[in-house]
Amino acid sequence: MSELNENAQEQNAPEANEEKKVVAQPTSNAADAEFDWDSYERGDAVSITGTKEELEQMYDKTLSTISEKEVIEGEVIALNKREVVINIGFKSDGIVSRNEFRYNPELKVGDKVEVYVESQEDKKGQLVLSHKKARALRSWDRVNEALDNDEVIKGYIKCRTKGGMIVDVFGIEAFLPGSQIDVKPIRDYDMYVGKTMEFKVVKINPEFKNVVVSHKALIEAELEQQKKEIISKLEKGQVLEGTVKNITSYGVFIDLGGVDGLIHITDLSWGRVSHPEEIVQLDQKLNVVILDFDDEKKRIALGLKQLTAHPWDSLDAELKVGDIVKGKVVVMADYGAFVEIAPGVEGLIHVSEMSWSQHLRSAQDFLKVSDEVEAMILTLDREERKMSLGIKQLKPDPWEKIEEKYAVGTKHKAIVRNFTNFGVFVEIEEGIDGLIHISDLSWTKKIKHPAEFTSISEDIEVVVLEIDKENRRLSLGHKQLEENPWDVFESIFAVDSIHEGTIVEIFDKGAVIALQYGVEGFATPRHLVKEDGSQAKVDEKLEFKVIEFNKAAKRIILSHSRVFEDEKRAEDTAAKKTAAKTTKKGVKKLKDSLEKTTLGDISELAALKDQLEADEKKTPESDNE
Repeated sequence: MSELNENAQEQNAPEANEEKKVVAQPTSNAADAEFDWDSYERGDAVSITGTKEELEQMYDKTLSTISEKEVIEGEVIALNKREVVINIGFKSDGIVSRNEFRYNPELKVGDKVEVYVESQEDKKGQLVLSHKKARALRSWDRVNEALDNDEVIKGYIKCRTKGGMIVDVFGIEAFLPGSQIDVKPIRDYDMYVGKTMEFKVVKINPEFKNVVVSHKALIEAELEQQKKEIISKLEKGQVLEGTVKNITSYGVFIDLGGVDGLIHITDLSWGRVSHPEEIVQLDQKLNVVILDFDDEKKRIALGLKQLTAHPWDSLDAELKVGDIVKGKVVVMADYGAFVEIAPGVEGLIHVSEMSWSQHLRSAQDFLKVSDEVEAMILTLDREERKMSLGIKQLKPDPWEKIEEKYAVGTKHKAIVRNFTNFGVFVEIEEGIDGLIHISDLSWTKKIKHPAEFTSISEDIEVVVLEIDKENRRLSLGHKQLEENPWDVFESIFAVDSIHEGTIVEIFDKGAVIALQYGVEGFATPRHLVKEDGSQAKVDEKLEFKVIEFNKAAKRIILSHSRVFEDEKRAEDTAAKKTAAKTTKKGVKKLKDSLEKTTLGDISELAALKDQLEADEKKTPESDNE
């Protein structure tokens, strides 16, 4: 038996250490006499009567009857840091490890506890008890009773786990979700490990033997009552002190002493706030004003900026349209930039006021958040608390002296900014934009879309054709950089001249033929028929005859068929002319011979003459065809 057990027994029998004055003498003949305890206590001589068996029976009656593998109740009679001595009324006391009671750090002498009898006597003669097993055997009954009766129980937090904590409840490992530890968010879970707390059982899954407990449920009922009392005393405009409980991206939750309120991010400051952490910190105490509240849903809207005057009210009274102000870009949008010239006082620089340029651009091309800028006040409305600003006004307007710098006929370098179906928009310099019409891109090429000729952001040479100062428009040309080649083409591509060309495109109405000098001509389908009767195809190189040349319209009409048709017609005409000459010679020869002919041949010769004369008449008609 351990030292702790021996000390406990000595405490229960202190007289065992006293010096005995008289030693009792057992007398076998006095079996029927009762032992005189009073005399024994006085130290007088006494005698013990009765047999040994009778005395053992008398002793056994003073002990409890216990069985192994049984749960019984015992009393704590002594304890230290390692062990707990428990008296269950048996002939010896049991010792249980203090670890089995770590869920109950308040354990003390005199407490009643349940123990499981593992063995009445081990090899050392010691009673073996287990509090842990006793709890395990009774745990599910106790847990179900606690759930049914809405009972408050104690549990020992063993360790952290994903999403919460593991709690020892009646020897069962129960789950305590992080959201059920307290009504306020928990930032440090480890501080709860090793603590004993009160809980309520909120859920049991018998199939998987899962138990969920909550500490938050114990305090919610009390807080609910506190909330009702606090809300009943609230008034709009009331100023209260609170503590920053939680910070989110959209606002700050404030603990008002049992009830929470929300300061929306827009009510933290008159100026722009990217995140509430720029203004407040966790656990910070501050004064807030009640903006609104809902009795039913218990929502309280709070404000912080409302405790200070609006910045527009303290704006310099001398500030006026035309003044130059400095500020910082706080928000960017496609249509403009918001510039804060004082905390809570902002002006809008529209994208059209950022540059003298007329073509559409995004505000991000000029400014970005945090840029420090100077701007001119364009409009100022103190009642509506609105202000518009401009930065292009700080630079001279390039259109003021447009005729001097970009006179008609002058040549310049520009940058391609945008395309349309009818032309190219270019920028000569910041604020000076112009249009090159699609017809002014090339003298020779037929351009369907400007993208065929140039690309966005490319440099291009231009000539100023026309200036419209009032509407801020420039008409520009590119082909005018060179002389008009159609003056020369008129003599090169004269009608009936023949040139070699390549078919580059065929469509329903005809084909486009590429000629020398970069010129393009057009041929209808009937003029694309080859000598063998087949139709010409794309990429074929053939000879074409010019059948029409229009200098004003820059149009050349071609024909491949006419090349061989006209050649054949010329050959036929030449052959007919040769035949006619032959006939004339024959007639003349005939006339000459008539004079020498006899009268008998006259009739035959007359018939031959008539035939020759008829052929001669037909020949001029054929020549005319």
